[in-house]
Amino acid sequence: MPDVILPVLNERDALPWVLERMPAGYTPIVVDNGSTDGSGELAASLGARVVLESTPGFGAACFAGLTAATDELVCFMDCDASFDPRELPKVADPVAAGTQDLMLGARNPTARGAWPVHARVANTVLALELRRRSKVKLRDIGPMRAARREALLELGIQDRRFGWPLEMVLRAAAAGWRIGEVPVAYHPRDGESKVTGTMKGTVRAVRDMAGVLRE
Repeated sequence: MPDVILPVLNERDALPWVLERMPAGYTPIVVDNGSTDGSGELAASLGARVVLESTPGFGAACFAGLTAATDELVCFMDCDASFDPRELPKVADPVAAGTQDLMLGARNPTARGAWPVHARVANTVLALELRRRSKVKLRDIGPMRAARREALLELGIQDRRFGWPLEMVLRAAAAGWRIGEVPVAYHPRDGESKVTGTMKGTVRAVRDMAGVLRE
């Protein structure tokens, strides 16, 4: 069953909720990317495998988790309680069945403010540009996703910041992967978002993704 890579930066309050909802057989790998609130220690006490990644950046944490994973199938998911792990089979099963090579969860907000307007607009613009360049019809460049571990490593993703998710899709499309998406619930996060919850975070993410598009 899949390894689930959970990039973490000060997510102590959300961790119990996320880990207790992990589907049977799914192994959580918490990548502590410099937390100062004891997130890593708490995750370990709750039974998760913990990987420490000192290099800051969302992509750095994802890559550390990917290299630490051992299962053939890997999932990625934010660990701020914005996603319910019980929906992971929706993205993992098509890859496990061999009908898709990369599967993404398209975010459907469950409450007002779960996905701020500025972040949604930025995501839409990036998705449209991705569609124009790759012909892959996605409406969301979402952080819940699944693929096969060795194939992902072979893509040679270089970005170690917020451009990681976009570069993954671009390289997968260039390699001829079958890419799909399925709706998943998007809940108000626990704590402050590092990306979509603030204008500064969104600008930083757009800047990193724009850099990937220019390459």
